[in-house]
Amino acid sequence: MAESDTKVAIVTGGARGIGRGCALALAAKGFDIALVDLLAPEMERTCGEIRALGRRAHSYQADVSDHGHAREVVGAVAKERGRVDFLLNNAGRSMPKPLVEISEEEFDRTIAINLKSCFNYIQAAVPVMLAQGGGRIASMSSLNAYTGGVTSAVSKFAYAAAKAGILGMTRALAKELAPSITINAICPGVIKTELGNTLTQSREPELKKGIALGRLGTPQDVAQLVVFLATAEPNFITGQDFKVDGFQWVT
Repeated sequence: MAESDTKVAIVTGGARGIGRGCALALAAKGFDIALVDLLAPEMERTCGEIRALGRRAHSYQADVSDHGHAREVVGAVAKERGRVDFLLNNAGRSMPKPLVEISEEEFDRTIAINLKSCFNYIQAAVPVMLAQGGGRIASMSSLNAYTGGVTSAVSKFAYAAAKAGILGMTRALAKELAPSITINAICPGVIKTELGNTLTQSREPELKKGIALGRLGTPQDVAQLVVFLATAEPNFITGQDFKVDGFQWVT
């Protein structure tokens, strides 16, 4: 593949967990990767793993809730690589506090990181995609957007509200951005990650009983869908949300 033909993906929250798994899977499919995260050491580790796959990797330490930072990052990627083919809005933050305990600042921060960040990066990336003739976007929602969270959820109502907002944004933008740009949402269930392990390890046997496939998910399970959405040809899928949960009914 000629350098000018190499596709470029931006992955927010790509330092570890689901974001890292998706970034590595996209790199294995030939994408150069731009990672956005606050965790600089972990992000550099993931960049090294991407380069080991023979792909280019760039890291951008930025707060995804900052609108200006999003424009700077996407602008730098477009200047460096000349294109943005795929955007994965993966960055997120849990918020376990219930209604009577959460502060206004904590609520606003949860919405900003989980929902506003998607707006920030989509608005920055879309002009680049339109100029090059099209592109694809996927945003990480959650099964909690439907269920409100299980009793052991890493977050409660604020997180669920933000993730539900992603679904509405996805459906509306699918109409607005068509036909050049597709946009879809992904709703993981219980996924074993560095963060999630500390929260679910003690309850893993119980959680497995409420999942039809009998196990917790992995970042690689989510990455398979991400790669499909980024590469499938022909592509007739937009405005959709996909559950990756092993058919979970845990309450």
